[in-house]
Amino acid sequence: SDIAGKNGGNSVNEDDLPGIRDLVRDGEELLVQVAKDPLGNKGARLTTFITLPARYLVLLPRSEGVGVSARIEDEDERERLRSMVEELLEERGLNCGAIVRTMAEGCDKELLAADLKYLVRLWEVVQEQCSKGKVKTLIHEDLSLPLRVLRDLVTSDVEQILVDSKQDFEAMHEFAATFLPGVETKLRKYNRRRPIFDLHGIEDDIQKALDRKIPLKSGGYVIFDQTEAMTTIDVNTGGYVGHRNLEETIYRTNLEASVTIARQLRLRNLGGIIIIDFIDMEEEEHRRGVLRALEDAMARDHARHQITPVSPLGLVEMTRKRTRESLQHILCEDCPGCDGRGFVMTAETVCFEAFREIIRQARQFEFDEALVLAHQDVIELLLDEQAASLADLEEQTGKSIRLQTESLYLQDQFDVVLM
Repeated sequence: SDIAGKNGGNSVNEDDLPGIRDLVRDGEELLVQVAKDPLGNKGARLTTFITLPARYLVLLPRSEGVGVSARIEDEDERERLRSMVEELLEERGLNCGAIVRTMAEGCDKELLAADLKYLVRLWEVVQEQCSKGKVKTLIHEDLSLPLRVLRDLVTSDVEQILVDSKQDFEAMHEFAATFLPGVETKLRKYNRRRPIFDLHGIEDDIQKALDRKIPLKSGGYVIFDQTEAMTTIDVNTGGYVGHRNLEETIYRTNLEASVTIARQLRLRNLGGIIIIDFIDMEEEEHRRGVLRALEDAMARDHARHQITPVSPLGLVEMTRKRTRESLQHILCEDCPGCDGRGFVMTAETVCFEAFREIIRQARQFEFDEALVLAHQDVIELLLDEQAASLADLEEQTGKSIRLQTESLYLQDQFDVVLM
């Protein structure tokens, strides 16, 4: 877990938990929060355990206790932060819980108090809106994307934040000045003619994050295949043979692939079960080195994840928490030509299908001529390599066969019209 409580958490026997029918009744009105966006055919996941995030704290209005992000590893710092938050909750007479976020490492009590004050007021507003609202009413919505970036992603090592929208810049500046003192000085209004995405290679990154094949600088490549059940990732050396021996080449390729895979998982927002097929390594030290490289590269990933050791076959199984659709599902839709399969039948296969259809029709109906409508590549093949077969078919059926190119047809589309 990303959050560690004071006692490290307690296991719960599912058999001891009450059933959903004992907790929720027909007609009962509940305040719920979307814990997970709809994914594919699955609806949104809802919870009554409300969480309200700020920069340093997450308020748990309906829970108790103080947890600290597991990313804060120093025990003295963890205890310092936990004690300060417990004192703040007690001083305000609050009967609720809180989570100390990673960003709070090194914070003083004043900053935490400001966060808590904001969250308590926000919870009061939510309760007021809830008392006035009707069923199926949106009570509260999280910050817009630009403001969430400021709240959740801007750390001390960020030197500047470029914004090319005047409206967003003003909103971000006001928000930072109010809630994130010092961050507003890092904001810069971008006014140059060249699009900001082009300047920093974002367009290229987006395109690569949609590609199935990602080349490596060494000459190898990584293949990403996303399915409903899982994501599989295959690492290959390509034409990279190295300057020493094959084992060293494989090791170097796998190391480079580890960094690329971790970055692509974040960019593509891939979650669920992920299987990585590294190139087989004979030396156990190399397997451990690749696993360490992957773990180090994944350390900056905010999504919760687990990684298993490299198997003798070079496979690594991992899971990554998925709360939103992947980049591919957000930006793309299934190809109408292949219906999302990723491939279409060859022109030669379509020719043979058309031949069989003509034979089928000739045995059932009386007609003098058959008109074949198809993609240009199919028609060209029928007039060239399959011309002899077409003539044999005319002799076999006793029917004349004409061909017509249809520019709007996809390669695996064809029709046989009886004349």
